[in-house]
Amino acid sequence: MTLTELKTETPASPADHVATLGAAARKAARALAASSAETRDRAIRASAARLRSAMATILKANAADVADVVDHKPAAFIDRLRLDKARVAAMAQALDEIADLPDPLGRELAHTRRPNGLDIRRVAVPIGVIAMIFESRPNVAADASAICIKSGNAIILRGGSDSSRSTAAIVACMQAGLADAGLPEACVQTVGTPDRAVVGELLRAIDHVDLAIPRGGRSLVELVQREARVPTLLHLDGNCHSYIHAGADVAQAVAVIANAKLRRTGVCGATESIVIDRAIAAQAIPALADAMPNCELRSDPEACAIHARLLPAQANDWDLEYLDAIASVRIVDDLDAAIAFVSEHSSGHTDAIMTRDADAANRFLLEIDSAVVMHNASTQFSDGGEFGMGAEIGIATGKIHARGPVGVEQLTSFKYLVRGDGQTRA
Repeated sequence: MTLTELKTETPASPADHVATLGAAARKAARALAASSAETRDRAIRASAARLRSAMATILKANAADVADVVDHKPAAFIDRLRLDKARVAAMAQALDEIADLPDPLGRELAHTRRPNGLDIRRVAVPIGVIAMIFESRPNVAADASAICIKSGNAIILRGGSDSSRSTAAIVACMQAGLADAGLPEACVQTVGTPDRAVVGELLRAIDHVDLAIPRGGRSLVELVQREARVPTLLHLDGNCHSYIHAGADVAQAVAVIANAKLRRTGVCGATESIVIDRAIAAQAIPALADAMPNCELRSDPEACAIHARLLPAQANDWDLEYLDAIASVRIVDDLDAAIAFVSEHSSGHTDAIMTRDADAANRFLLEIDSAVVMHNASTQFSDGGEFGMGAEIGIATGKIHARGPVGVEQLTSFKYLVRGDGQTRA
């Protein structure tokens, strides 16, 4: 079966479809792992060139995806789904930046020579086959594919049905780039059916998939946690906090938080909850209300009493990822109370403190146990591209294997290479 046939035929069943994809991915992964860094980089750069040359095709496919949902999906969802010339150009630029990164494979992570003469080296190797399950944001297809190619992993993509045309157009460019470099097109594949049962099959495909990465809302992550039999790298929702400490420069803090909340409300690094010290609340809350006139602020009674535009919060507001022009506002007594509140309600993605007090900043950075913790910076910097990774496959909020933005180095494992000269064990 050729890839062209795979793209056009209707799979006999979700299980058969995943088995076909998985067998092709496993074979392609071996070829990719054996390829040179130069070959993998050439494939990524060729894919970037294909994205640029197929700009019109990609935008046409995306326009059809958007047209199907624009009347019944919220604005933040549409923003995540929609592509334009600048966003496609940014996708291609991200691929070029990934190609420019150092080769993550073959790195010597540790080296020891034993008294018996054994030479033991721990070196970085690919994980194998990655299943990427994501929702709505089509640029994930390009970023994830390039990161996997760079790190020597084959990838099976399952995007949301809302972005199916866009994802298919982007994957076609990635496969063309692989072919241009002489690598198997099956290094990057996309699921060829909208049947949701495929997700469950991917999560149980222990013979074909080495790691599953979900990138989407809480319902997707909970599905993965419930059904996965393969190892997973979880990307939970982004209930991110920005805390204005009593020692903050209020004008700077307000400007940073306005960006952190409103630059793009639909990204997982957007601030959703604003925490303010009581000592500075009377100054900070009116400034925030003025700086974010189109943002709904849901607040505790004390904050509502400070400014008329603030609305009463419900109990669940402290735990919501709004992905919209809405933020919760909570007044706390001091740094101890802020750390306790953020620790209770944060999803572990990204949290920030605004202060000129170095000691307070250091305590917050040390004690807040999130994947990314910031001082005097917008939480929307929580991004692989902004961290110098070129792009990322997601923000891992767990603590095992990888944490925070997941780039090429985080998608490697390691193995031990042991060299001897006839040693035997007593």
